[in-house]
Amino acid sequence: MKELVILSGKGGTGKTSLVSAFASFAENMVLCDADVDASDLHLILNPEDTMIHDFESGNEAIIDPEKCSQCGRCIDLCRFDAIRENFTIDSVACEGCGVCVDLCPEQAVDFPKTVCGQWYLSKTRLGPMVHARLGIARENSGKLVSLVRQEAKKLAIQNEHDLILTDGPPGIGCPVTASLGRADAVLIVAEPTVSGIHDLKRVVELTRHFNVPAMVCINKFDLNPGQTEEIENIARRAGVTDVGRIPFDPLFTRAMVQKKTIFEYDSDSMACRQVKQVWNKIQALGLLNMTELKTNTIIGDNR
Repeated sequence: MKELVILSGKGGTGKTSLVSAFASFAENMVLCDADVDASDLHLILNPEDTMIHDFESGNEAIIDPEKCSQCGRCIDLCRFDAIRENFTIDSVACEGCGVCVDLCPEQAVDFPKTVCGQWYLSKTRLGPMVHARLGIARENSGKLVSLVRQEAKKLAIQNEHDLILTDGPPGIGCPVTASLGRADAVLIVAEPTVSGIHDLKRVVELTRHFNVPAMVCINKFDLNPGQTEEIENIARRAGVTDVGRIPFDPLFTRAMVQKKTIFEYDSDSMACRQVKQVWNKIQALGLLNMTELKTNTIIGDNR
């Protein structure tokens, strides 16, 4: 069982469209949506939830009014001004540090775990799927990403699936690092823009840090051929395998509106043929041999 993680330096580059397209013809795989802060793979695949679990992480202080003597020590100690003058907790301001719990002379502060979101095991028309939703203004998205990937691997092992297709979060922050650990390969989706080049460099450096084989695919390549060539040059110098170009096509958006993959919507389009070529190149590399693709050079500023 291998895992292919699709990443990008920013949102909106086409990761989810590619993951759903790959799922249209990948065999014996599990889908994993690791973009827990803004998951959207379910919008295309319309999953049927079979299991729903609460995600508990972190703690939140709660003052018991029957035990509280209103001595004011907790107010003096709280660096986040989370304790109101009436000795109740501002749940938004509370950082869960626990100082009020440890130092309250009356032991009047409870410290239960908080429910930060939910994670799901679901059925889709293309295969099983593990995904999650983090609550508004909740933290520990990296921990939830790790949990979702762990459950996807459990599901793959139990049912003898060969592949996990993971729709990763954008950027290079904690959720992204949580999506990279022990991945077998990463496909970076890049856009031919100045910011796209900057984002590509950051993500490639991150894959180098975690020693994960990286590939690059350029989406909307025809919007700026010059920047497309620049991305290909950067990938070449960094030792990142270029697996192809995909043209700009409103077909992707029309397919998403209809809750379909691009192959379900119009399998004869040029964009579909290009996506299929990208998949074929990834397949031809062979997940078992992808250690040969590990990057070993530093990416320069390219100025």
